[in-house]
Amino acid sequence: MKWCRFEHNKEIYFGIFEDPFITKVIGTPFGNFELSDERYKLEDVKLDIPVLPSTFYAVGVNYINHVKKMAKIRGIEGITPKSPDVGYRANNALIPHNETIIIPKDASENIQYEGELVVVIGKVAKNLDKNNVWDHIFGYTIGNDVSERNWQSNDRTLWRAKNTDSFKPMGPYIETDIDLNSLRTIIRINNEIKDDFKTNDMIFGISDYLCKMTKYLTLYPGDVIWMGTDEVPQNIKDGDIVEIEITGIGTLINPVIKE
Repeated sequence: MKWCRFEHNKEIYFGIFEDPFITKVIGTPFGNFELSDERYKLEDVKLDIPVLPSTFYAVGVNYINHVKKMAKIRGIEGITPKSPDVGYRANNALIPHNETIIIPKDASENIQYEGELVVVIGKVAKNLDKNNVWDHIFGYTIGNDVSERNWQSNDRTLWRAKNTDSFKPMGPYIETDIDLNSLRTIIRINNEIKDDFKTNDMIFGISDYLCKMTKYLTLYPGDVIWMGTDEVPQNIKDGDIVEIEITGIGTLINPVIKE
């Protein structure tokens, strides 16, 4: 099932997408809900980010090929993480499918994409184990972790390198029924494929992260965890169109402009 959030007549609703229609939902997917009698064609509404998280998490380096490729580019020995590592991102950076990534005037040319699988939490989660972790996942969506690499290298924190307004496109849908092992992530810039990798080929899997995180943190319905990327990103620039496709979920598309 594909869930979404959409705007119609200046109001935002949850909906269920069955191409080409969205059925408006009364309530939320994380509690009691029912289907309304209202259906809209996709082109007649504006998709919003599919969920507004209370907390927005992002994992560290999580694909072995990414470690090897980046080490080769930098001329250093690749270091594989020994345990799951998690950071935070800011909601102000979130934008939906089709909205514009805006590069600030003072940013360098080193603005890069990262196509990522996003886990959406469905139930309050604390002290999870391998036996119950999957029961607490609502579904999966797509994220584009846009980063300004000069700021990332020079600032003490990632406050602007990762969290500048519009730097975190997410969407377009949350897919609740999916085989993780069948997924591929495909990244296109201006219709040209730049990367293509097996989505679930991670150093530490989703269950590893959720079990470790909930030992210390409580996760709430609607929280999201971005699971990292396998590619070696390239720079994006004014006028580009970035597409992040994860098979079975959809394609997240965002144009790029510079102020």
